[in-house]
Amino acid sequence: MRLMGMDVGSKTVGISVSDLLGWTAQGVEIIPINEDEEQFGLDRVAELVEKYEITGFVLGLPKNMNNTSGPRVEASKRYGEMLKEKFNLPVDFVDERLTTVEAERMLIEKADTSREKRKKVIDKIASELILQTYLDGKGKLTR
Repeated sequence: MRLMGMDVGSKTVGISVSDLLGWTAQGVEIIPINEDEEQFGLDRVAELVEKYEITGFVLGLPKNMNNTSGPRVEASKRYGEMLKEKFNLPVDFVDERLTTVEAERMLIEKADTSREKRKKVIDKIASELILQTYLDGKGKLTR
């Protein structure tokens, strides 16, 4: 069982995958997307699904701090529906409030990474945090 974690934004999707046992998340890459032109990077996702033999997806839900849902939550849910339709694999969601903030803090404190370098990896690290949160909490995704 190997899951793919995703941090879905309006311009990029951060991708991470779990190890085969479903214990740890590792960042893979950032896929550029363009919502306005309906380019969602699903061809690249398909390549990664095949390469890593993915059995399900975990997407972050960027809820507001007061636990309400905004337009980005709806966009993540739509992306999840596209994944279900294209791959016929289960999709689950995890609250991702503050994952990007946490990822940036980690890069500043632990790696002393410049702002320019942080922009290039932040979504990948956020996807790792999303997937690791899921693995630590729920564990196994089922159909």
